[in-house]
Amino acid sequence: MEEISVETRLGWFRQMCLIRAFEREVYQLNKLGLVRGTAHLYIGMEAIAVGACSVMKDEDLLTSTHRGHGHCIARRLHLGRMMAEILGRADGTCGGKGGSMHIADISRGMLGADGIVGGGIPIAVGAALGVRLKKSPSVVFCFFGEGASNQGSFHEALNLASVQRLPVVFICENNLWALSAPFAETTGGSSVANRASAYGIPGVRVDGNDVRAVFEVVSNASAHARQGLGPSLLECESYRWEGHSIFTKLEIRPDEEIKQWKRQDPIVRLRTQLTESDSVPDKTLDQIESEVATKVAEAVEFAKSSPAPHPATALEHIYV
Repeated sequence: MEEISVETRLGWFRQMCLIRAFEREVYQLNKLGLVRGTAHLYIGMEAIAVGACSVMKDEDLLTSTHRGHGHCIARRLHLGRMMAEILGRADGTCGGKGGSMHIADISRGMLGADGIVGGGIPIAVGAALGVRLKKSPSVVFCFFGEGASNQGSFHEALNLASVQRLPVVFICENNLWALSAPFAETTGGSSVANRASAYGIPGVRVDGNDVRAVFEVVSNASAHARQGLGPSLLECESYRWEGHSIFTKLEIRPDEEIKQWKRQDPIVRLRTQLTESDSVPDKTLDQIESEVATKVAEAVEFAKSSPAPHPATALEHIYV
């Protein structure tokens, strides 16, 4: 692996801060009653999306999950249009009709977030088959949570992708908890990545709070796919800081466990590396955080200024 420049890692820091600031703003807007539907915050998991999406090329595609804002931001979707979608406004990425769990932007290769657990996995495999038929150099990056690895769609999709040697990078974001049960109580075996051996594909487990480690394993898996060698299954272990969704009223996870993971903050880890190993001044990183706050404020203003969808558009873009 080539040495990664300070400029690249500063870019990672910016994107991770942007995701967190955006998510915190979504939380505040929900308190004001402005968020349409629910939302599932990505706070604490920023290193996965940024590390993985920084590997992507312009022609690459991705599928996301109900907890997908981080993937969209790391893929550099329009921040204002994302926020407008979450607020149910006409200038949203889907015209305000999809909300938080269904953000999509085909122009950026973002095939859509998906409110169905595991729903994006077969879509990614179908997209990869389409890539193959079109003889495109694209790779499909498929994000999903550890709960999706227990769905039938996961096993069917991995099997087909393996048999056809399709260019997919399967990225499991294992945040250790589903809505109401811990990973250890719902999943046989010690990891999701171990399941790769059943399909004869590479399986790698990585610290999902280390953006560089994520970048490296995703880079290797992407290169594997581009060489026509087929898919890989990656498991990035991290932790969501907030409840399952913004509507979560009762926190069932142990307080000490949450505190322990917050001490492993991926943004603080990267900031420390930049200041101590690369001698980046604190004021440089403070300036980035200030610029990020301005961008999020602009996105909110864009969203609030957008009108509600016109009733006449209700039946557009649907199947009959």
